[in-house]
Amino acid sequence: MIYKIGIDVGGTNTDAVILDQENRVISSTKAATTPDVETGIFNALEQVLKNSKVEFSRIRYVMLGTTHATNAIIEKKRLAKIAVVRICLPAGQAIEPMFTWEESLKQAVGNEYYFIHGGSEFDGRPLNGSGLIEEECERILDQMEASGVESIAVTSIFSPVVDQYEKEFARLAQQRFGEDFPVTLSSEIGNLGLLERENSAALNAALVKVADMVAKGLEKALERYGIEADIFFAQNDGTLMSLEYAKKYPILTIGSGPTNSIRGAAYLSGLEDCIVCDIGGTSTDVGILVKSFPRESSIAVNIGGVRTNFRMPDIISIGIGGGSIVREKEGEVTVGPDSVGYQIVNESIAFGGSTLTATDCLLASGLALIDHPKCDLSRLDAISRSTWEKAMEVIRGQVADVIDKIKTSNQDLPVILVGGGALLIQGELDGTSQVLRPPNAGCANAIGAAIAQVSGEVDKMFSTVGRSREEVVAEVETLVKQKTIDAGADPSTVSLIDMEEVPVAYVPSNVIRIKAKAAGSLLAVPVTPRNSPNFVG
Repeated sequence: MIYKIGIDVGGTNTDAVILDQENRVISSTKAATTPDVETGIFNALEQVLKNSKVEFSRIRYVMLGTTHATNAIIEKKRLAKIAVVRICLPAGQAIEPMFTWEESLKQAVGNEYYFIHGGSEFDGRPLNGSGLIEEECERILDQMEASGVESIAVTSIFSPVVDQYEKEFARLAQQRFGEDFPVTLSSEIGNLGLLERENSAALNAALVKVADMVAKGLEKALERYGIEADIFFAQNDGTLMSLEYAKKYPILTIGSGPTNSIRGAAYLSGLEDCIVCDIGGTSTDVGILVKSFPRESSIAVNIGGVRTNFRMPDIISIGIGGGSIVREKEGEVTVGPDSVGYQIVNESIAFGGSTLTATDCLLASGLALIDHPKCDLSRLDAISRSTWEKAMEVIRGQVADVIDKIKTSNQDLPVILVGGGALLIQGELDGTSQVLRPPNAGCANAIGAAIAQVSGEVDKMFSTVGRSREEVVAEVETLVKQKTIDAGADPSTVSLIDMEEVPVAYVPSNVIRIKAKAAGSLLAVPVTPRNSPNFVG
């Protein structure tokens, strides 16, 4: 029997599960998320291994969904010193790179940028009549070397049409700094829209140190238990990417938490099209399943105040969770949006603290019990019935409202409740056809990470000059399948799951934009024992 571990880091809890090769839950646990995050992962891993009694040698895969990247951007800590290169001259200088970023975030990443000659028109014609000017590139690489740059983000005008200029600069940079030096190409991260694509590439470049730190931390945790397993990171589209792929594209982990819950809910319920409501300790995330995968957002997404255009799940979040702070003023009761988070076992009244939380109100209602040594229901006697009743009503009303907002029609859909705070919603909800609470719903996020497939995605413009539409489609299919294999999928299982031709205004009819996605099962690569002379760690 082969086993796999799924881990998901949330704002309040770090969840971990062990599944067998039939995806049956063998063991699950919740550990408090810690300020440094890594300790919470270690604690969850230790608990789930202890509870399962599974032989460590039989654990084949470890999948991690993490908030490290999001937290690093928000906190402006642990970010790499980057240089942003825009290949655009003689055009494209009116707005400087990172122009809309908060000053503190710009300073955190070094606020270093350069303009160089190159780039293309929308139809692929070169902007400056030729390719890159090598002497110009070498000159700015000299400046980067002198300033101590740790990562580079390269953006070329219309690189989704012609990416050769970005690739050429990356080749020169890695000749200078080494093949392993991190260089992010915007054409591999974002879509059309120069500034948003540049922002996406710059954030990715800034996150490479964070990804490396998390990867090494997880590897050390596994080494502690002698676990020799392949490590995968959860992406924000509900699929996985290999450890090396995650180090190269850490920005794709942003938003993976809610997505893991949605995928886990699909697996636990058996539904392919429905609404998923993930209630944690800090927030409630609501999304929609379409053919078992999260619906993708169609609008630009702000991350830490930075406008980006790479793919993100369509999620609506509200500040309602088990640790949400409840206040009463002049007879009016409010819940959240602030939360005691992972401090709930110290600050919540039921646990001996002095802060009234949503969990206190749930326990006072008698609708749920919590088995915890510090939890004493007698401490809740001082909470008036009207207070906890109003709080529970506010919670139900806010959750029902956000479910209505996420729907694209007035048709009632089934809703799956998952997450540690799902107990806050009892009974049915307005605007739903049914409310499901599947077994193991409390750890749906970790299950979603563990059962996910590996995927690849292409969103580019293609010219049909000199070739047929069928030849272009065949090229796209080959490209997206190869990206899936590069991300860690077994080539024999990779298949195309979606392809869409998107009309583009103001361009000739011989240019089309194609979005495609493929997915496949994990590639079972033989593990090299860590005590082997061939192991590189």
